[in-house]
Amino acid sequence: MKLASIPEIVLGSVAFGIFWMLAVFPAVPFLPIGRTAGSLLGAMLMVIFQVISPAQAYAAIDLPILGLLFGTMVVSIYLEKANMFMYLGRLLSWKSRGGKDLLCRVCLISAFASAVFTNDTTCIVLTEFVLKLARQHNLPAKPFLLALASSANIGSSATPIGNPQNLVIAVESKISFLKFFFGIVPAMLIGVVVNIVIILCMFWKDLSGKSEEEKIEEGVIEEEDVISHKFSPARMSHLSPAPEELTPPHEPRSKKGRGSVQCADMQRCLTKKALILKGFVYVVAMGMLAALLMGLNMSWVAITAALALVVIDFRDAGPCLDKVSYSLLIFFCGMFITVDGFNRTGIPSVFWNLMEPYARINHTSGVVVLSLVILLLSNLASNVPTVLLLGGQVAISAAAISPEAETRSWLILAWVSTVAGNFTLLGSAANLIVCEQARRSPTHGYNLSFWAHIVFGVPSTIIVTAIGLPLIQGR
Repeated sequence: MKLASIPEIVLGSVAFGIFWMLAVFPAVPFLPIGRTAGSLLGAMLMVIFQVISPAQAYAAIDLPILGLLFGTMVVSIYLEKANMFMYLGRLLSWKSRGGKDLLCRVCLISAFASAVFTNDTTCIVLTEFVLKLARQHNLPAKPFLLALASSANIGSSATPIGNPQNLVIAVESKISFLKFFFGIVPAMLIGVVVNIVIILCMFWKDLSGKSEEEKIEEGVIEEEDVISHKFSPARMSHLSPAPEELTPPHEPRSKKGRGSVQCADMQRCLTKKALILKGFVYVVAMGMLAALLMGLNMSWVAITAALALVVIDFRDAGPCLDKVSYSLLIFFCGMFITVDGFNRTGIPSVFWNLMEPYARINHTSGVVVLSLVILLLSNLASNVPTVLLLGGQVAISAAAISPEAETRSWLILAWVSTVAGNFTLLGSAANLIVCEQARRSPTHGYNLSFWAHIVFGVPSTIIVTAIGLPLIQGR
């Protein structure tokens, strides 16, 4: 694509610059309107500046990606209601053998959960639990928070539903769920192991823990308090009724005799019904994964699974749907328009034309250059905009080599843009979720600073990315 006219280039760059600034620094002092409003502002400016027409703006919104994102969020909400994350949490504390064992469990469970339920959801529901777990064993929170966030990012790279940029890549590239999974999962598994080793090396002494006598003297939290931890995913900012759980209500007080017998029978009936509903939730979730593995349309599979759960629950779905992150969906709408407008200025094409001779993936040096470009842009412009800006260009260049090279280029983009989220605290939403959840914890608050994260994030990102790249195949 050739460069547009100078006014379009200037105005399009201004609109994209405003979007980028608010996406990376949502609370900037002179315009603290946040990421969602920032993306809408960038989209509106693209239309007002006539870089893109209103019809082109509507066409830029990718409905399949929004449908897939919405469906996976609803399924995750119902899985949380069915205590899925509580069971995952119990695996962390079951017969634990000290700090190092706990850290390995946090990494493995975080990676697995993120591949299935998205990294953001995993971090939302497990951060408070990990804080309690560290406190129970009288261990520092820092290595466990870093383990949770970094493993969630690495684990989410393995599936199209693991994170938003993978959703974009899967829809744009039309790579099947199974091919995507087998193309990246070797790199993901090795990456998680390498990440564990790095954390253990950095915090070996801190994870030694203290003696049982010291724990008793300092009043450590009881194990039952950890196991009974109540997870609470992120809510919408407006007030809404608390969602009902798939568990029976507390038994009301009743008179002795026949009333108490009837109440006990009712309680057993409700308990049985709740167990049946939980079973259906797991069946639908497994059915969704099976359908994705069969290569069916990912967007409609996710939406169908979500609606099936709404119907099975057989009650007002409002409280559950209120927990969907609509602000994220709106952010994506604005981002699609803004990035499409910036692409029409021709700047991304010119940039790629300069880099393309040095970034061809049929040479090792080309893979290294491409990975460095993705890593830097993912931390400067965020990973999803990077995928939208580079994805098409990289795929076209690789397609000239072979179909396998095209597939591999998409998977490299998914791998590097995802692991790049571990580079700094601002690199991914999962990092920020862990940081904010930990800071706002009412009883176990911990402030994970930018510099505390970057000391671990830089070496971990570079090493994990480098080790994983040779393992990614497009066949």
